This record gives sequence, C-alpha cells and structure tokens, in this order.
Amino acid sequence: MTQPPDDLVTRFEEERGRLRAVAYRMLGSLSEAEDAVQEGWLRLQRADTDEVRNLSGWLTTVVGRICLDMLRSRNARREEPLESGSAETRVPDPVIRPADPAHEAELADSVGLALLVVLDTLAPAERLAFVLHDMFAVPFEELAPIVERTPAATRQMASRARRRVQGATAPRDTPLARQREVVRAWLAATRVGDFEALLELLDPDVLLRVDAGSGTASGLLRGSLAVAKQAAFYGKLAQAAYPAFVGDGLGIVQAPRGQVVAVLAFTFREGLVVGVDIIADPRRLAAFGVGWVGPGGE
Repeated sequence: MTQPPDDLVTRFEEERGRLRAVAYRMLGSLSEAEDAVQEGWLRLQRADTDEVRNLSGWLTTVVGRICLDMLRSRNARREEPLESGSAETRVPDPVIRPADPAHEAELADSVGLALLVVLDTLAPAERLAFVLHDMFAVPFEELAPIVERTPAATRQMASRARRRVQGATAPRDTPLARQREVVRAWLAATRVGDFEALLELLDPDVLLRVDAGSGTASGLLRGSLAVAKQAAFYGKLAQAAYPAFVGDGLGIVQAPRGQVVAVLAFTFREGLVVGVDIIADPRRLAAFGVGWVGPGGE
C-alpha cells in the first residue's frame, strides 16, 4: 500500500483529538470512538484530497456518517430478542482520571455519564444532529445531507433532541467540595454497611444502573431505600475503593491490587446523589486499559 504524504498524516493528527471527541459523544464508547476515527483515516487515504477544501469539515462529516452507521447497527442488535432470563443495561464508557488537583481543570471539557445515558435514548439521526450542531457548531446545511433531511427538518430534529436532553439532565449545581464530601461519606458508610448514613446521601428518587455484562446482575433499581440497602450490602464486600474523576464529576474506582473491577459514577443534584451508574463488566473494564494505584501503592 502506498504511504500517505507526510503532510496528510500531520493534518489528520492535528484533527484526531477533536474527531475522537465527536465520536465519543456520538457513540458513548471509547473503543468504538477510536474505531470510527481510524475508519475516517482510512477513508481519507482513499479520497481525492485535492478536491477537499475544508479538511476539518470533511473529516467531521465522514466520522459523523461512520458513527451514524454504527449507531444504527447497534440499535438493530438491541432489537433482537435477548436469551431467556437475561438482562441488559448499558452504561456508556466514562473517562476516568485520578481525583487529584492536576486533573480538575480537565473536568470542564469532560462529558458526564448522565448526559451520555440520555443521548443513548435518542434516535441515531437525532443524536447526530444534536451532537454535531450543539456541541461542535456544525451548520444544519452540512448536517442535512448526512441525515437525509432538509436543513429545516434537521433543525427541528436537533431542537427535539435538545429539549429531551435539557429535560432529563440537571445542571451541575453541586460544588466539587460537596462531591468530595459525599464520596468520602459513601466510602465510609459502605465499608461498614451503614444503611442510615447512606440514606442521608441519597435523593429519594435516586436511580441505580448496573452494567455487569450479560446476566441477571445487570439492571435498574430506583428509590433511596432500595439503593442504600444494596450499596450497604455489597459495599462492605468491596476492597480497595478510591475516589476518582469519572466523567465530569467525582466517582469511585474499585481496584484491588491495582486491577479495576468496578467503576461508580455519581450524578448530583442539590448536594445529594440522584444517580449511580456502575460498570462491572470485566470485558469492558479491560478494554478501558486503566490500571490503578491507590494510596500507599496498593
């Protein structure tokens, strides 16, 4: 295969970070986002770049189309009947960082799991219209051919998606200091199975999502009593759990001997936990490629 020109490689690498951000918000999967960006690079190599006047816009459109196809394929698989007795709850991939001051500045550009969960409920074309227009300022005139709509219809599609997102996600109103306080209290309470202490941290309508892969361990649980009971029971069994930045806020990583076995992301409202998203699927956690060293080198 002929090697691409060095200037094309350089120009693509300059766009890679932004394209990865587009794909991640479209797909909610770190590995799939990398796949989409790589496919965009392969298509660029096959294209006649002499005809491309705006490489950034061209790549955004191409990666957007790739993500749209991937979302449609994913939705088609979800519509297939599950095996008897199985359950499926998908929690999007979070970006995980140590909970130290060096990473606090990165939170402003992070995406919360609560937003990604809502985006997962949108139709693929709605998600593309909202993500590319509202998050990356792509004009509706450029989006319309991708979703096979008129610019006016694409605008309406993005508007519907925006209303759903705004109605289902709360603005960040809990300062980082309060988040730290809640996470520390959660860890202390779960380690000893303190049900009453956990109740004080939870909104009455808190929703717990568990993604443990295929099997009955995955599912949804709503209400502070049910969530506190489960957290108190399982939390005291967990070893080596540490605060971490998960998405755009504070969460918890469980990593005995440095091996990540579960990730908890919290959604806060008015100082209380209104959502807990847990990823405990070994295959997905392994794909994150995240190792962890706790205090004291544990």
